[in-house]
Amino acid sequence: MTTSISPIVEVARRFAIDWLDRADTSVPPTIMTPGYVVHIGDVELEGLPAYTDGTVGQLRQFPGLGLTVHEVVTDGERLALVFTEHGASTKHSGNAAAWSGVALFRWDGERLVENWTQEDYYARRRQLAEGVPDVIRPPAPAPWTTQPRSSDPGIERVVQDWLAKPELDHVTVDDGRDSGLVLEVGSVEVLERFSAGDQVAFAAVWTGTYRGGLDDVPSGTDPVGLGVAGVLTVGSGGVVGGSIVTDRLGLRRRLLPPR
Repeated sequence: MTTSISPIVEVARRFAIDWLDRADTSVPPTIMTPGYVVHIGDVELEGLPAYTDGTVGQLRQFPGLGLTVHEVVTDGERLALVFTEHGASTKHSGNAAAWSGVALFRWDGERLVENWTQEDYYARRRQLAEGVPDVIRPPAPAPWTTQPRSSDPGIERVVQDWLAKPELDHVTVDDGRDSGLVLEVGSVEVLERFSAGDQVAFAAVWTGTYRGGLDDVPSGTDPVGLGVAGVLTVGSGGVVGGSIVTDRLGLRRRLLPPR
């Protein structure tokens, strides 16, 4: 078994360690194109300056921010990270939080071109208010020696069916504190998807009826959208494991009446 680092995984390693963990602002231009586009939550950041400025703001709020990688998935052309970010907030009396995320990347063979990310900012908000951070899941023992695996249209179809009618057995959802989704899913729009071996990474938007579960927000009847990103493992014709992260905080903001 090889222990060499794949070129796309090396870029992801520099993204996680040299850029985010070390907060080295000289790194983004070396691993991202000038037109780098980021879709995070319901926010679109177009161009490297917009992305860098936004991320520097978070790094200032969370000095010493850390990123723990739980899984790397790649087909050699695209790559996904399942991770936890964690740090202490200067805006919350030094309270710390650890929040999950899933990020999908597309590159041009040298640098990253586009990114789709969901982070569980709703869980982060809870932890910063309570002053008690969640426990961080164990890291992947050797994420950066992950090798590209071949795509499989068959398992992508399985995940497409799952997205239309999600069954959450064996799947970690957001912070894992609740057993279900805050949305009764009616339809799905897939924004990005790829497979590698027996795994499928995706970014999508679910549309459906809000069923409750967000603080201060009663259930409703009007269709609403909920962003989701995840990495799922397929076996025996169905989803047998994985992690998804949804944009609960963005949904809460959209559902709250204006003040």
